[in-house]
Order: sequence, then structure tokens, then C-alpha cells
Amino acid sequence: MSAQTSPAEKGLNPGLLCQESYTCSGTDEAVFECDECCSLQCLRCEEELHRQERLRNHERIRLKAGHVPYCDPCKGPSGHSPGMKQRAVVRCQTCKINLCLECQKRTHSGGNRRRHPVTVYHVAKVQELLEEEGMDEDTKRKKMTEKVVSFLLVDENEEVQVTNEEDFIRKLDCKPDQHLKVVSIFGNTGDGKSHTLNHTFFYGREVFKTSPAQESCTVGVWAAYDPVHKVAVIDTEGLLGATVNLSQRTRLLLKVLAISDLVIYRTHADRLHNDLFKFLGDASEAYLKHFTKELKATTARCGLDVPLSTLGPAVIIFHETVHTQLLGSDHPSEVPEKLIQDRFRKLGRFPEAFSSIHYKGTRTYNPPTDFSGLRRALEQQLENNTTRSPRHPGVIFKALKALSDRFSGEIPDDQMAHSSFFPDEYFTCSVLCLSCGAGCKNSMNHGKEGVPHEANSRCRYSHQYDNRVFTCKACYERGNEVSVVPKTAASTDSPWMGLAKYAWSGYVIECPNCGVVYRSRQYWFGNQDPVDTVVRTEIVHVWPGTDGFLKDNNNAAQRLLDGMNFMAQSVSELSLGPTKAVTSWLTDQIAPAYWRPNSQILSCNKCATSFKDNDTKHHCRACGEGFCDSCSSKTRPVPERGWGPAPVRVCDNCYEARNSQLDVTEAQADDEGGTLIARKVGEAVQNTLGAVVTAIDIPLGLVKDAARPAYWVPDHEILHCHNCRKEFSVKLSKHHCRACGQGFCDECSHDRRAVPSRGWDHPVRVCFNCNKKPAGTSISIMTGKRLLC
Repeated sequence: MSAQTSPAEKGLNPGLLCQESYTCSGTDEAVFECDECCSLQCLRCEEELHRQERLRNHERIRLKAGHVPYCDPCKGPSGHSPGMKQRAVVRCQTCKINLCLECQKRTHSGGNRRRHPVTVYHVAKVQELLEEEGMDEDTKRKKMTEKVVSFLLVDENEEVQVTNEEDFIRKLDCKPDQHLKVVSIFGNTGDGKSHTLNHTFFYGREVFKTSPAQESCTVGVWAAYDPVHKVAVIDTEGLLGATVNLSQRTRLLLKVLAISDLVIYRTHADRLHNDLFKFLGDASEAYLKHFTKELKATTARCGLDVPLSTLGPAVIIFHETVHTQLLGSDHPSEVPEKLIQDRFRKLGRFPEAFSSIHYKGTRTYNPPTDFSGLRRALEQQLENNTTRSPRHPGVIFKALKALSDRFSGEIPDDQMAHSSFFPDEYFTCSVLCLSCGAGCKNSMNHGKEGVPHEANSRCRYSHQYDNRVFTCKACYERGNEVSVVPKTAASTDSPWMGLAKYAWSGYVIECPNCGVVYRSRQYWFGNQDPVDTVVRTEIVHVWPGTDGFLKDNNNAAQRLLDGMNFMAQSVSELSLGPTKAVTSWLTDQIAPAYWRPNSQILSCNKCATSFKDNDTKHHCRACGEGFCDSCSSKTRPVPERGWGPAPVRVCDNCYEARNSQLDVTEAQADDEGGTLIARKVGEAVQNTLGAVVTAIDIPLGLVKDAARPAYWVPDHEILHCHNCRKEFSVKLSKHHCRACGQGFCDECSHDRRAVPSRGWDHPVRVCFNCNKKPAGTSISIMTGKRLLC
């Protein structure tokens, strides 16, 4: 390639190719520059060349983007002095040397060398490097910050204005693999925070907006990247300024402080006020109490060697005075940092979270303010990596996002403890117990991690919520704590069998390990309270949004309706009406031993009339046989059978023989005594159940709302399917999910599963979403620390 046809003359950059042609024939991209070989080398050539013993100790550097080598004659013994090295403009392909413009004119302007082919380096890049080499250090730094702009990172409502890590890196205008530290500034409105950052990091350029107006020029949190010090600089909204969301603004400041490596507290007061020490002291306490856990979690996710939460940021108090002396000026023997620690101690504040606290003061007799001392102090702290290491910008964004997600939401001003800059109400859950009014002690939005509400104080019993939790006493004595609830039926009972037992013997308490440990009406009289016998009780908190403390028998009415539908189908093969089937079955369950079972009574024992499906069978209380209504219409006392002096139904034959005492042995009387007493009470139960069972002959919709469990959404409030949003009509029926209580169409709730926490031990209708969740998750009742299953 000749000089007359070089690509550089066409404004192109030919790139840096290997100049050795030792292995690659000059076709590979250059990766190294060897100062002693005076050439750019590809990976293969560099490796092969420097295997030789005489070349092994050559000094080689790895090329960076936009690299332009130095002129070889200038570097050589016959060239200029070391301080006068020039960048190369061309490379002679024949001589295999790089030449600056002066050396090219001197050695290749005449003779045969004039025709040597050369490769021209990028002229603009060479000119830029030459200009930089002629600059002093401050000019170079100023040039690096010329294009820096700030952007809104978090608005005044605590909403992060950056969508993801890539967007954060793009707005910072830094490399993804660049290791950064974070410097933020705090102070009162009007103390010149933005002005301080502009002059400390950006040589007076207005990267962060400043204004002489009364309104705050910084609203929210703004950020910019300083390429000189490789830090993300964050400007914050001032304290004591006029703002609507004061609590949210203050909480936002602590989030910024938590992700910072170095904090500047800027004060323009002639004397250090107590607010400065209270702010830093409260910030330290809140950092350790609320933020450490979240930062540790971010550290684990990002795989950092040095945890973000090992120690908080370093603090520099930048104090500018006009009329007063700087701190420590009247006490030459004491350093300012010791005086600051004494102030903290007197105010009862202990800034333990901060890795260090330094004081930097400047007295401004005549403007402008001198920021050089602050800049030197910052640079010294930024070089210290013992407690806070630089990290990728993506990690900084993740930490801020984690804190924003956790500590967000409205702050109730009526519960605020204004004696502190960062009260616990800023960061703890605002939910209150419905029973006692105690607040949850966990951090905000802890429900996203499945952590239940907790309180420091004990709760009180409320009849409205019935917030008692029972645990099996036998399991507790064996070292286990198993929660149990009163239930309509045992899990081993079929749906309609369990309902019949509930009508007769009351609710049960069933332990997963011990089985049924209690029945409320097991003996009908003399029953002991379960708290005194089989369970332990504890009063727990009732939190809004949880399922509460619904006992299993609260949905007994709905279970009865569901059960009657099931029973109607079960007894249809017997050609009996559901009401008669239930009544006959219940009669046999509680009948005295001398009564003939209903299943064996096919006709009247006196007139021999066969019983039809809807005919009622009556037992004579004296002889125990079955009769029709007309043959057993008489009543008389039957004390010999244990019925006492009150008249009861007897057949015609036993009524006529009322003056003759039945021959009942003492043994029989003892055996029948218990069942007769039970039968007396059972007849009332049977009549009640019979009346309820007749509801099966009434359209289910008329009684459905009355039987609705407390957690079910009322039918009149259900207009659309909770899942597919289809509008309900006459043709589209509503169905309740037995787990969540919402209304669904048949397609979205055709699954079946048991819901023990709601009292449904057998498979019942649940919605599509509840069926997907693991057993014991969404269909369990959360009560404080326990999960009732």
C-alpha cells in the first residue's frame, strides 16, 4: 500500500493489524505492543516471538481501544529526549517502524525510501492524543467531564425512574464492567448542595441544577457519573424544605444514604446545629435496624466479596463559615473529630453504622468558596477500600431497587413519632391488629416474602373475632406444637355421615397425630371443657386481610346443603325421599336397644298395611315395634322403659294394657337407660334436622345466602367470574370456591380438593388458582406465628 493510496487519505481507519508477520502474515488484529521489538503484535506472533530466550524479557503492553503507538526513532537512542516522544502518524511497511510526522519527513522524503508503502494512523485520533499530551492534569480532567449530564434517579414519590440495570448504565454513561463508588450529599435546603457537587467534581459546570429562587432547585434524587474519580455522584432534596410528602422525602434520603460509600453533609451555618447530629444519629440507627438485612440479601444475590452491609458509608461534614471560626480552632490540642463525637454523646446519639466521620471546614472571607480541601478529603476517602469496595453499576442499581421495593408505600402521619428524623413508622409495617390495636413489628412489604405479621405485645381476646388458637395438649407434652380447630366432622367421616354426627354429638376437635380428641356433646350432660382436658389455648393477633379465625362449624349450614345434595343422590337407588331416608337413618342411630330397626319395618305390626315411600313409621315406646299413624295415635306414660311420667306415643294394644306392668328386667333397664335419655334429647334434634332437611324440596337459591359461610362473597356482589371475568346471567351459574370464597363460573372452578382449614375435609369445589397452589398454602388460615391446618 502506498502513501498515495492509503485508506487514511479517504478518511478511513484501517485498524491495527499485526506488524510482525512472523506467524500470521500480517492479517491478524494487533493485541500487544512490544517496545523493544518496535512493533504491534497479534496473539500468535507475540507468543511465538517471545518464546526465544533473547526476546523473553521484552516489555509488552496490551492495546486499548483507539491505541496509537509512539514514533520508533523518537524512542530510540538517537531520537529525541524521553520527554519529547511523539505519537506515530504512519508505519513504514518496508522499514517496519512507526514514524511521527517529523521523522517521516526527515527519513522518507527523499531517495528510495520515498516510495516505501506506509500505513497511516487515524489522523483525528493522533491529533486528540497530541492535544491531551500538551495539557496539564486539571485541563485533562476538565475535558473528561465536559459531556457529563445528570438525570432523575428517584422522584419525590419514591418511584425509581430507571427501568433496569441497562438503562441505569446508559444514563450514567459508563461501562458495565466499570467499578464505581457512590458519593451522595445531604443538608438543609439553601445550603448549596448542588453547587458544592458541581465545583467539587465537575469544575464548576452546572451538572446539577442550581437556582437563586426560593423554591428548591432539586426535587427527588438526581445522579451523574464523574469519569475522573469513577464515582456515581448523587444529589438529594434538601431538609427543612417545603414539601407535601415530608415523610416519604425523609425515608428516601435514608435509602440513598444506605447505598452510598461516602456521604457529604453540607452545612452553611456558622455553628454546627443539633439537627446535624440528630440526623446522622437517627440515620445510623435506622440503617442498622432496617437496612442491614436487605443489603445482605442484595450482597448474596450479586455475589460480592465485601458485603454492602459490613459498615455504613464514611461521612464528611463540610462546614463553611463566614463570621465564626472553624470547629477546633479555639482548641488546638483537640482534633475536630473528637469534638464531634462528644456532641453525639451529649445528645444521646451514637452513629455506629458509619465507618468513619470526618470534619472538613472552610472559612470564606470573600467568595467564591474554596472546595479544594473538600476535594482532597474526598479523594483520600475514595482510595480507601478496606471497608467499602467499588462495585459494578448494576450492583448499585440492584441495591437501590431492593430498598425501594421493600420500603415503599404511604406513611400514616397520625402514628408518626416526630421526635426522630427516621422513626420506625417509616420502615415498619403499618398494619394494626383488629383485636388489640398493636402494630406489626416486621418491615414494610414483608408479605411478599411470605412472612406473616408479628407484634411485640400479647393480644387480648375479642368475642367478635374469637381469636383463640388451640393446640393439642398431648402433642405439646411430647415436644410438638400442633394447632387444632373445632370441626363439624372428623376427617374420616363421609360428608353426610359427619353432618348427622354433628347434629347428634356436636363439633369435634381432631389432631393430625392423635385423631379425634374431643366431642362437644359426647355424653349430652357432664361434658368437660376441652381447655381443661385436651387442648391448650393462646390468644393471638387478628390482622386485616387474613382469613381470621373462622371455626369449622361456622360453615355447617352450607355443608348441610351440600351434604343434602349428596344424600339425595345416594339414597335415590333406595326409592326413598331424602327427608325420610335421613330421618329413618338418624332414628336407627339413636334408637333404644328394644326398638325394631326401620329397615326391618315393612308393614304396620297391627293392621299389616305395607309402608310406602312417603309413609311415616312410628315406634311404640312400650313394645318397640313399628306401626302406622292410625295404630299408634295414643299416648301414655311408660316409666318402666325410662320415659318418665310424661305421656309418650304407644300402640293401641299397649295403650289398652296400660294397667299391666311390662316385664322388664333390671339388666335391660340399665342397658336401655342411657339410650332412652339420649333418645329424649335426640327426638328434638331429629325434628330439627327433619325440618332443615326439608329444605332440599325448596329451591337451593332461597336458602343459600342464609347458609353462606362468613368468608364467602355474597351472591349479589358477584357480577363477573373472578378469573375469566365473564358476566353472570341466568344461563351462567355462580359457584363459590371453598378455599378463597370468591365467585367463579363452572369452567374456572371445576377442580376438587380438600380444604381442611375451611372445614372441608373431603374434596369440594375450588377455583383454578387455589387448586394450583401447594396444599396448606393459600387455603390455610394465617394466625400470627401459626398456620392452622
